[in-house]
Amino acid sequence: MNDLFRQQMAAATALTRSGRLGEATLAIQHALRSGTSTLYRPNPRATPPPAAHGGTGAPQAMVLDRLDRVIDSTDVTEVVEATDAGSPAPSTVVADAPEAERWIDGSFAHQGRKLTYKLYLPPSSAAMAPTPRPMVVMLHGCTQGAADFATGTRMHALARDLGVVVLYPEQDRRANPQKCWNWFKPQHQQRGRGEPAVLAALTQSIAAEYGVDTDRVFVAGLSAGGAMAEIVGRCYPDVFAAVGVHSGLPAGSATDVMTALAAMRGASAAPTKRQIDAAVPPTIVFHGDADTVVHVNNGAAIVEAARKANGTEAAGPGPASQGEGQSSRGQRYTRRVYNDAEGRGKTEYWLLHGAGHAWSGGDAQGSYTDPAGVDASAEMLRFFLAHPRRR
Repeated sequence: MNDLFRQQMAAATALTRSGRLGEATLAIQHALRSGTSTLYRPNPRATPPPAAHGGTGAPQAMVLDRLDRVIDSTDVTEVVEATDAGSPAPSTVVADAPEAERWIDGSFAHQGRKLTYKLYLPPSSAAMAPTPRPMVVMLHGCTQGAADFATGTRMHALARDLGVVVLYPEQDRRANPQKCWNWFKPQHQQRGRGEPAVLAALTQSIAAEYGVDTDRVFVAGLSAGGAMAEIVGRCYPDVFAAVGVHSGLPAGSATDVMTALAAMRGASAAPTKRQIDAAVPPTIVFHGDADTVVHVNNGAAIVEAARKANGTEAAGPGPASQGEGQSSRGQRYTRRVYNDAEGRGKTEYWLLHGAGHAWSGGDAQGSYTDPAGVDASAEMLRFFLAHPRRR
């Protein structure tokens, strides 16, 4: 391998790590086509965040087509990693600097299941380097992908200054044609099986590799991703310290497609004794009362089940605090906080008035977002960081 080709692949690696995946692909293609004749020059005006496309109501076929070409290009990532393995990058590669933030695309297999993911690593400094960092796992909704969800929620942008790692797993289309997490199937509702098992294993693997604080690992999701976040949090309270559910459904609310449709209309089953007795991490819930995809009754049911499971019901029938307010762009909300017997606010419910099936306060460049709403990502981060796992 000559020096010019090595420089070309190092440049592609830097582009990949900084999230400029489209340019990384072009750089690799250029290197393979041109051999040693010319050096690829990236577009200096390109922006580093992960690609995401389509606001609320954008045709999903367009969103999925563009996302597929970015997220599913694992062959490109493998070429970069294989080429770079024996070739130290030049000192001029900014992505390798200690202060730099990084985007990493990867894949993970467990029990015969494979997931791809995007991982955001915030910039580090000498002061914070010895300290294990928190991590938030973000589960997208149906028809979405990791890149789209990253842009729509902006979780990594908010986490940057707090030094929080953000992991965006992506559902495999072979597991569900619409890329939904299979929250409504019994084999994906139990510890040690199905999607909960692979998500927990992926989380633990990333935490071990990147020095994450295992007492500050959290999971959140939207819609089907919110339902799976609820399930994963219940199945693995020893892995996830707190749970965020946006426009989701309660664990155990469905066992097949028909009961899933009924649950989405608001006819969720009552929690079983096993579910009530299960350990449930502190939970924060967001739900729009004008949601026509997943009825708002589901948000209330998640809150009620969490209260029964984690002891906040014992503190009294009503919330310890309740407030009305509105976002800076006028969306009204009611926020309720329920304390446990020790006075800790372990369950929080944001009822979003007039809001539909979309991530509140999200970026319009992502799908299923409501930019006018209260900033759900910021509020989830606040809640999460206030609830490290108690041993």
